[in-house]
Amino acid sequence: MQTFEIKEDFLLGGKPIKIISGAIHYFRMTQNQWEDSLYNLKALGANTVETYIPWNIHEPIEGTFDFSGMKDVVAFVKLAQEMGLYVILRPSVYICAEWEFGGLPAWLLKDGLIRLRSTDKIFMEKVENYYHELLPKLRPLQVTQGGPVIMMQIENEYGSYGMEKEYLLATKKIVESYGIDVPLFTSDGSWKEVLDAGSLIDEDVFVAGNFGSQSLKNAAVLKDFITEHNKKWPLISMEYWDGWFNRWGNDIIKRDPQDLADEVEDMLSVGSINLYMFHGGTNFGFYNGCSARGNTDLPQVTSYDYDALLNESGQPTEKYYLVQKAIKKVCPDVWQAEPRLKELDNVGSFPIDKSVSLFHTKDDIVKSTYSSYPLTMEQASSGYGYLLYDFELKNYHHKNKFKVIEASDRLKIYADESLIATQYQETNGEELMLQGNPDSDTIHMNVLVENLGRVNYGYKLNNPTQMKGIRGGVMYDIHFHQGFKHYPLTLSKEQLAAIDFDKEANPSHPSFYQSTFNLENVKDTYVDCSAYGKGVVVVNGVNLGRYWDKGPHLSLYCPKEFLNVGENEIIIFETEGKHITNVTFSDTPVYV
Repeated sequence: MQTFEIKEDFLLGGKPIKIISGAIHYFRMTQNQWEDSLYNLKALGANTVETYIPWNIHEPIEGTFDFSGMKDVVAFVKLAQEMGLYVILRPSVYICAEWEFGGLPAWLLKDGLIRLRSTDKIFMEKVENYYHELLPKLRPLQVTQGGPVIMMQIENEYGSYGMEKEYLLATKKIVESYGIDVPLFTSDGSWKEVLDAGSLIDEDVFVAGNFGSQSLKNAAVLKDFITEHNKKWPLISMEYWDGWFNRWGNDIIKRDPQDLADEVEDMLSVGSINLYMFHGGTNFGFYNGCSARGNTDLPQVTSYDYDALLNESGQPTEKYYLVQKAIKKVCPDVWQAEPRLKELDNVGSFPIDKSVSLFHTKDDIVKSTYSSYPLTMEQASSGYGYLLYDFELKNYHHKNKFKVIEASDRLKIYADESLIATQYQETNGEELMLQGNPDSDTIHMNVLVENLGRVNYGYKLNNPTQMKGIRGGVMYDIHFHQGFKHYPLTLSKEQLAAIDFDKEANPSHPSFYQSTFNLENVKDTYVDCSAYGKGVVVVNGVNLGRYWDKGPHLSLYCPKEFLNVGENEIIIFETEGKHITNVTFSDTPVYV
């Protein structure tokens, strides 16, 4: 057992230590990738690994907890210890991290808005229930218990959201009540207003900064804040941003590798560092986050490559080698080595065997829920993926006004199985004119709503638009319509297994495409989505995430662990009417 203290220096076993850390998110990669990523971090010259712990993957349904497979944080921490690394854990209920809803679970929105990240009684009850399950797992991992964990975070960038010290104190009290006795910290941007609002410095909770450039200037701001509060603590950038995340439709953001190396050298000259990200990984499934700019939501891409030191697949980049040299220059005694390299392969191209229209197999996939008025995604199901609203309008045999009121995020509107509009943000709620079939007394309507990802940072975190699906209702003529069937499409293994591919296909509809094929060996690869429109790709039951032809990414990373030697099945859910004929792989990512 050891001690870890924060005095004028970070002290490990009573001896000063400069923390050289990198961020690796266990939940953004397969378990088999952990070892290579941790080894390469150690080979860089680091002594510590940092990771967030997202609440929403560990309690996906309220009261149901999951710490298996890629979610096994305990196994990740123990492996880091075996690799000779210390660990910084960030189990705060909010993580940001460009992760869906900043890590908060969607079920918090089931009964309408509560005041998130506050002493709201309902919210704090949910936090305590989660910590009751999580923190006993983390307690034995502390250095004081013989584990590698040296620090834990109680809140993340709270000063960019709120200023309620009572909430921070209540969180601190819960954490400490479960025997967490390593130093606690908060982490905020490097300007006084957010440090002031988001910290508990007067309660002796350590203060870290988040920044990735102008190292000496930002470190000085952090030092001044600490000094003003009569502390003599060391400095650390808890998120030293070495790249950036990407959004659909925007150019990929890159950072000059030498500029990063020079800034890392400056930061290490005055303090400690956690490179964010060291290995970014992938937002598998429906877990990509979303930015907010003004009234516009900007969903983020599936790849979390981040232009980091290791790319999405784990391959060392130019940044890796230049930062490795910078670390050696400032800390000549660190152990370093050549990194492990990743081998990728184009595993081939395979034809689509079968396809079926969503409209013709929806009742096979999921049992519908009826309600007089539309339910939100959170009310109808888990709150992720898609929700299909199915309803009948009376045909008055002339054109009638139709509009969907208050819906998030992206709508595909069909009348009698023909697409009449795609609405998203600027056009959501626009009035349409419906003309029914002259031979029918009804108009059969389908509205497919996609949750593109909840905002993970800023003022919209607690906005009504975080509740996905139709919130207001559907208007026909000038009245609200009643009578809806709801089909939640989470694309779970159970739902996909129930698809009836023998039913009618229609490429103009939202459709499922199936390809089955055999492989003699497997390697990491990418699924080339450049011929597709918009949707998701599921490989042997694993949702690789979203693709979208607006780019910049036109491929999805597929680790070898998701493929089988022998038979494989890929199911593609395509919403834009593109007729898919092949599944093609690539040994490199594909961009616009």
